[in-house]
Amino acid sequence: MSEVYKMIIAGLERELPLCPINENLSIGAFIIFGDVELTVAASAELLKKCPEFDYIITPEAKSIPLAYEMSRQSGKPYFVVRKKAKLYMQNPVSVSVRSITTDSEQVLILDGAEGEKIRNKRVIIVDDVISTGESLAAVEKLVEKFDVNVVAKAAVLAEGDAADRDDIVFLEKLPLFER
Repeated sequence: MSEVYKMIIAGLERELPLCPINENLSIGAFIIFGDVELTVAASAELLKKCPEFDYIITPEAKSIPLAYEMSRQSGKPYFVVRKKAKLYMQNPVSVSVRSITTDSEQVLILDGAEGEKIRNKRVIIVDDVISTGESLAAVEKLVEKFDVNVVAKAAVLAEGDAADRDDIVFLEKLPLFER
């Protein structure tokens, strides 16, 4: 049986499997996919912490259920920053990023038509976990191309040093685990 880290998130107890990322360090794997109870509860708690906004922006893929549920609860639309351009996209806009949970550089892309909808609007950027902040910074850089006002950067968990940031909204701290 693998090691787990037990924690309370939005009033719910969860066990996060510990996954090694190198010989000295493991992370608690937070997978929101399929956990409807947690998605609903975390969305409600994050919305209480966020200021007024017009749109939700989220990177593909693990945070999509969270953005959807926050959209459903708030009545505000959400858009997904994609990892690959799609044929239906009009004038896609992109930036590059490298995050702790991916092993190579990625490209993040926003449909230009969606970008025009958020132009000069108040947006919140939503992710499941903020760790190094690289993915978050890339999404922020991407939406800034549309002159948005990023009113909040929110996540369910802030991992490691991210928990010390004062520019993000999050529900719980997730430690890093030295091996």
